[in-house]
Amino acid sequence: MSDVEKRDTVIIGAGPGGYVAAIRAAELGQSVTVIEKSETVGGVCLNVGCVPSKALINAGHRFQEAADASTFGITTQAPSIDFSKTQEWKQKKVVDRMTSGVRMLLKKHKVDVIQGEAVLDSDTKLRVVSTGPKQFMSADDGLTIEFKNLIIATGSRPVEIPGFKFDGRVVDSTGGLNLPEIPKEFVVIGGGYVGTELAGAYANLGSHVTILEGTPSILPNFDKDMVAVVLKQMKKKGIDVVTSAMAKKSVQDDNSVTVTYEVDGKEATIKADYCMVTVGRKPNTDDIGLEMTDVKTTDRGLIEVDTQGHTSVPNIYAIGDIVPGPALAHKAFFEAKTAAGAIAGNKTANDWVGVPAVCFADPELATVGLTQTEAKDKGIEVSTAKFPFAGNARAVSLDEPDGFVRLVTTKDDNHNLLGAQVVGPGASDLIAELSLAVNSGMNAEDIALTIHPHPTLSEPIQEAADIVIGFPTHI
Repeated sequence: MSDVEKRDTVIIGAGPGGYVAAIRAAELGQSVTVIEKSETVGGVCLNVGCVPSKALINAGHRFQEAADASTFGITTQAPSIDFSKTQEWKQKKVVDRMTSGVRMLLKKHKVDVIQGEAVLDSDTKLRVVSTGPKQFMSADDGLTIEFKNLIIATGSRPVEIPGFKFDGRVVDSTGGLNLPEIPKEFVVIGGGYVGTELAGAYANLGSHVTILEGTPSILPNFDKDMVAVVLKQMKKKGIDVVTSAMAKKSVQDDNSVTVTYEVDGKEATIKADYCMVTVGRKPNTDDIGLEMTDVKTTDRGLIEVDTQGHTSVPNIYAIGDIVPGPALAHKAFFEAKTAAGAIAGNKTANDWVGVPAVCFADPELATVGLTQTEAKDKGIEVSTAKFPFAGNARAVSLDEPDGFVRLVTTKDDNHNLLGAQVVGPGASDLIAELSLAVNSGMNAEDIALTIHPHPTLSEPIQEAADIVIGFPTHI
């Protein structure tokens, strides 16, 4: 039988949750070991998710700016693009730089990183085995570690649907980010965050894109009037959006893929260069040996946790995409610090009021706290105030006047901020102020009395607060 190594705090997964937990645990004086099955650290988000997708989105914006700046009196020639260089920049200058930075931080904090797959044997032991397919595996295989505390941060993976096996010209989001060429025709199945973002990126790069969405609307987690602003821009870019569409099957050859889908009982087909499927993600909890422990999971495979990240086993914690709540990297960051603090005996807790969510569409969308509909469903009476970017000098000077800021407050004299939504230029950055306000329990007057610099995109937040308290200026 293999020797058993005793370790203090062990973390499975070096993604956004895992590496942040490792750094915080080390800062709190713990001896930390991270087990990561891939050759790189940073997880899906940093390697094949939110970070490289933003790089591709940025490249699309630059291409569009180069193609047409006539609004500003600037005449340009038709630009060309070497997509291999774009992909090389995305990988080497963005992804590799950021992942090497994370590895350096782990080294700085003396975190021991072991490459391999972790398989739990009990509530206190696990084995680290080599990655890849295994036909046979005995109890003696790999390195056995006895841990004092364990944080599971194994993340999630794309869902594969019948008739669309990820192979060749049918790709998941990872494949969509790493296409060898810009497709002339591109089909995206799933109009959520990832599908919408990459559809916009490739449309800006010159693709004709068709989105097939199974529900009545793309981006169903955002308010309809916010989505309408995005749909308006999609129409300008020539993106076709087909809602209530059920993808049935795909047939591909060396040069194309034909997608069959159904709408209102009628079948239709689209021939494209590539088809990307982004219909959701599945928690990575099915192959790590949880059945050998007393850790409880839900029927969706999510691990049940309390506000400190404790599972049903006191010395085992879980964070990120494998626990209930939105599958967002910044939520995992927060949960990571909470769990590491709990192990150190600190009174930390995941006690946020609202987790901000962002979609990097054109224009960007962001929300935090309650929407008007969610408040109504909870039986809470609210007031709302909306200020359009069309009335903001900075947005107009950027030629990006579409969208608005909306505040959702209590329907009383206090006007406590319960939620906020932004659709428009800079929404991904503006939501930070509103997240602070929501989570700090501020009211509209607190925001109205905060001086915002002029001319900036932040001013509509103050303008909306002025509307709430009954003293609007620019509307």
